[in-house]
Amino acid sequence: MTDDPRRPSLIDLFREEARTQARVLNDGLLVLDRAPNDAAALEACMRAAHSLKGAARIVGVQVGVELAHAMEDCFVAAQEGRALLDAAWIDELLRGVDIVAHIGNDEDESARDAVGACVAALQARMARVAPHGAPLRREGAPPVAAGSVVSAPTPRAVIEPSAARADPPADADAAFNLLADTLRAQASTTPVPAMPASIAADTPTAPASTSSTANDPGRMLRVRADNLDRLLSLSGESLVESRWLKPFAQSMLRVKRVQRDSTRALDQLHETLADLKLDPRAHAALEELRRLTAESQHLLAERLADLESFDRRSTHLSQQLYDAALQCRMRPFGDGTGGLARMVRDVARSLGKKVRWQLVGESTQVDRDILDLLEAPLGHLLRNALDHGIEAPAVRLARGKAEEGTLTLDARHTAGALLITVSDDGAGIDLAALRASIVRKKLASEDTAARLSEAELLEFLFLPGFSLRDQVTEVSGRGVGLDAVHDVVKRVRGSVRITQEPGLGTRVQLQLPLTLSVIRSLLIEVAGEPYAVPLAHVNRTLHVSRADIELLEGHQHIAFSGRRIGVVTAHQILDTAPPANEDGAVCMMVIGDGPQTYGVVVDRFLGERMLVVQPLDPRLGKIRNITAGALMENGDPVLIADVDDWLRSVERLVAGGELRHAQHGGTSTAQRVVRRVLVVDDSLTVRELERKLLATRGYDVTIAVDGMDGWNAVRGERFDLVITDIDMPRMDGIELVTLIKRDPQLQALPVMIVSYKDREEDRRAGLDAGADYYLAKGSFHDEALLDAVRDLIGEAYG
Repeated sequence: MTDDPRRPSLIDLFREEARTQARVLNDGLLVLDRAPNDAAALEACMRAAHSLKGAARIVGVQVGVELAHAMEDCFVAAQEGRALLDAAWIDELLRGVDIVAHIGNDEDESARDAVGACVAALQARMARVAPHGAPLRREGAPPVAAGSVVSAPTPRAVIEPSAARADPPADADAAFNLLADTLRAQASTTPVPAMPASIAADTPTAPASTSSTANDPGRMLRVRADNLDRLLSLSGESLVESRWLKPFAQSMLRVKRVQRDSTRALDQLHETLADLKLDPRAHAALEELRRLTAESQHLLAERLADLESFDRRSTHLSQQLYDAALQCRMRPFGDGTGGLARMVRDVARSLGKKVRWQLVGESTQVDRDILDLLEAPLGHLLRNALDHGIEAPAVRLARGKAEEGTLTLDARHTAGALLITVSDDGAGIDLAALRASIVRKKLASEDTAARLSEAELLEFLFLPGFSLRDQVTEVSGRGVGLDAVHDVVKRVRGSVRITQEPGLGTRVQLQLPLTLSVIRSLLIEVAGEPYAVPLAHVNRTLHVSRADIELLEGHQHIAFSGRRIGVVTAHQILDTAPPANEDGAVCMMVIGDGPQTYGVVVDRFLGERMLVVQPLDPRLGKIRNITAGALMENGDPVLIADVDDWLRSVERLVAGGELRHAQHGGTSTAQRVVRRVLVVDDSLTVRELERKLLATRGYDVTIAVDGMDGWNAVRGERFDLVITDIDMPRMDGIELVTLIKRDPQLQALPVMIVSYKDREEDRRAGLDAGADYYLAKGSFHDEALLDAVRDLIGEAYG
């Protein structure tokens, strides 16, 4: 067989098949745990085991054949009424599912041992079952569970033991194609009508034809995550570009008005000259001018109508493209919660509790990045509810409750956000025990704890290391559960809230953004540059008189919501020059929570925007106070603030006593010379980051898109410093440095190279060409660049 590096191996295909069938078996067994005679679930499990056995036989994984065959025998016996799959039997089958999900090949000794033990346990149970074909005593058959579908046993091919142990096909191409066709057929099949929804999506039936597979709109395709991110980025840029047409069309309307005025002036001239006897040629020329003017006005009107129509179509199409690209990032909530039902069952059995599991909103669409982050927090919340909330069966009966508790996970869209709720009908939270624990852990005095409201008490549950358990168990007691939930929710700019009713249950609500790809932001201006602050981190925006800002013990404060909060300027956070002119009122946004709440003074509010997040190049490293970038509607780039970084910057300023006062203006820079810097780079992201970084420090920055553009700029204007990349079209950085250093009028101009090339030979080539400084982008961060600039030309104002 010809090797193709893009073609997965037989074992890789088998592993994919094993994972798929393991999901089907897991979901089916959980249904059978509640309804042992559910015909649809038995059918789905039998088919999954049978398909897995065939795939294992094709690739020669004998342990897979043996395990799948043993599991299949159990399901067939249950289908034929010869066996009833009780909880203990399902435990053994679920143990087999865990092995299936990780099975690889026959070389794995631990897998062989695990399979052998599982097969032996299943065969021991089957030994007590009547053999296949034996007459059944229907009068002793177990009753059918309510709501299950009764059907005749599905005929199946009987595979002799010798056939089950047949060698894999000698032709590897044939084996590969057979297994690949099997996977494709299973990906395009339809579910059994009576099957539960949780199983139907993954259960194979009769293979479909190739043509029907190609035309199936619901078939699944595998796409790389970075390709989806790139598609979303391009569609966002397309949407921005399409919105450029509207202002252009409006400017053309001004042209139309000017032309209309010129036509009127020409008509007035014609009326004025009508009484004069003009030369026939002059009269003919005047008439021709009037005709051409009228024709051009008519053509312009038609073209403007076409432009407006194109603008509407283009904007609509770009919006649809963007919406479709965004939808590609969304996945059903059920995709990320497949293992939770199994986890709930296992934990409940280990605790000796009976629990009814409910999942509501499986089809709710969730951003894939958020969904990937939710598995661990939801696991913590569910284990917490099982251990702390739902009581033991005897306790529930004594309290007049049903023996079986209910645990519900609900996901839905509400008010433009994703709302996830974990609720139980257990005992609620013992507030007296919570108060005692707070005092015992010395988190508050006894008097303070007694005055805390219920909502304030419940907030302590999110503290690191806090737990109501005195002893550590396998399920809880370490105090990491709710703390981990809080960290994840905060990371995605969400919120979490706990409510409870004594004796009736507890509810935990997570409010999360629908997507991390688009954020609603407050645009602000600082030192002439726009910045975007995620609205989820902005508590309030205010217009405050400078007289209302008070100075107390060297720190500025302002009254806000009945308490005093510290005040700091965005210029101090971003280390930019303060504004020269200051009015009597300031624009202020309030960020943070609790004691870390601050009012941040900015130059101007520019409004709210929905922005498509553009991640920064990872090679740049972490940019302090900045988390990502975006494009505004006019195509201008804007940096998105990292509010957590801002808060840390404020705390450092407070601790260092470096806060400047917002009541009084800074030193005027009008009479000082501003040093000019030319940034030459063909990367828009890098170019814009360097420009903003230097501009916010007061430098006058000009940009050039490549070496030739930079060479033309230094010959036409005066600069104090040139910062250039190496790899650029038309003229690279080495050529640009060489030309500058060879020119008698420019050779004294300092040049810094900032490049991804950080090998010693690259550094030597740049310095040999005459560069005064070489900075590798691989270790680039804002302070490194600023320190280098200050070393070469000093501060921005000379």
